[in-house]
Amino acid sequence: MNSSTSQTDIRGVLIQVAGARLLLPNATIAEVLSFAAPEPVAGAPDWLLGRIRWRGWQLPLIAFARLAGIADEHGGLGSKVVVLKALGGDPKAPFFALLTQGFPRLVTVSRAALAADDGALGQDLPAGVQARVVLNEDAALLPDLEQVEQLIGQALAQAA
Repeated sequence: MNSSTSQTDIRGVLIQVAGARLLLPNATIAEVLSFAAPEPVAGAPDWLLGRIRWRGWQLPLIAFARLAGIADEHGGLGSKVVVLKALGGDPKAPFFALLTQGFPRLVTVSRAALAADDGALGQDLPAGVQARVVLNEDAALLPDLEQVEQLIGQALAQAA
């Protein structure tokens, strides 16, 4: 057994979005795709870019940076789409897609390497964000995936 990794370490991914990095457990990622323009959803908020087809599903594609109010984010050359497993347990919506800038980076998350971002204490957290953290000197946001899923569901219901 590799002595440098402990039983409490988890495999994570750093995902670059406009103006921020997101830290997620590797297990939440189903697939990484090249960006293709989504089918627009009439009446949806600007962070819900539309729907993409993936393995027979119609997945909502979101721009997390827009949702969180961090930056205006658009898909284009070099953009990727990360398909995430939804945590909410809705059998009709088991996945959603997230616009990213390039490929996610695999990281090992250990208790020693992960800390709360003390520089951000007292700042309000953006929508869809559960915490600001620092992993090996990389500032990152921990997305609140359940809240993001609820916001997607509300947006799709209002747009319908």
